[in-house]
Amino acid sequence: MPLSSSVIVLLNAASGGAGPNEATIQAQFLVAGIEAEVVVLQPGQDPGEAARLVLDRAEVVVAAGGDGTVSGVAGALAGTSKVLGVLPVGTLNHFAKDLKIPLDLEGAVATIAGGRVASVDVGQVNDRLFVNNASIGVYPGIVEAREELRRAGYGKWLAMLLAIVRMLRNYRGVLVRMMVDGNETQWRTPFVFVGNNEYTVEGLRLGSRRTVDGGRVFAYLAPRIHAYELPMLAIRALLGLSAVSEAFEIVSAPDLRVDTPNHKDIGVALDGELTNMTTPLSFRTWAGALRVLVPPV
Repeated sequence: MPLSSSVIVLLNAASGGAGPNEATIQAQFLVAGIEAEVVVLQPGQDPGEAARLVLDRAEVVVAAGGDGTVSGVAGALAGTSKVLGVLPVGTLNHFAKDLKIPLDLEGAVATIAGGRVASVDVGQVNDRLFVNNASIGVYPGIVEAREELRRAGYGKWLAMLLAIVRMLRNYRGVLVRMMVDGNETQWRTPFVFVGNNEYTVEGLRLGSRRTVDGGRVFAYLAPRIHAYELPMLAIRALLGLSAVSEAFEIVSAPDLRVDTPNHKDIGVALDGELTNMTTPLSFRTWAGALRVLVPPV
């Protein structure tokens, strides 16, 4: 698609520490021949709400931030004719990596200027959207514990390490009932991880996706292990030594329902951002709902 001047960049300056500022981003777009408007998000501002405020004057809305920022902006654009651009200036940038979007500013801007649009899937859980994954169980607990420790004055990475140790030592798992194609199963598991398309669970590509347009959600559970065993399982998976068929239950479907009989409300991590939701959780794919600027083939 040929790019007009209606490109608005939503910059989450808090993502990933010291990233490019407004002037640097504008200058890089000018080098690419695009006069972009940069809107700096205020602390705590919802990226999705910020995106909805500019939809009527932008054909391309660029999310400059981490996966949480990308997910929020994508939620506002999904199902519309508007196009998402990504400047991956967060910590992990999983969505950008899976779409092969360059992680450096120059390469990411060049990708946007190139104008190649792909239609990709988004996941839905109840009334919320996600671009990477949603999970319940130990990970939302880790995020909650991390934020408590950060409020107590601990640094970001130390807080995360202490939160992981605390949760893996004490967490006893969550009881879930899963309904797929009219069939119901029940497990107690340290987590339920639902991916927008299939995730690699072994080898050096652990945690990545080969495609984001397969039209399915994939649920991963580990009912035969305890939370404290997860670090060793992760190491074995990274080395390609994990017997995945024995450690995991993997369920794939266009939609599935997860109920937690012991919890009416439960913490859910959506693309790394924690929220509380009422069960049952209805997961589904919204195939091809999001238009994204991606590198040339």
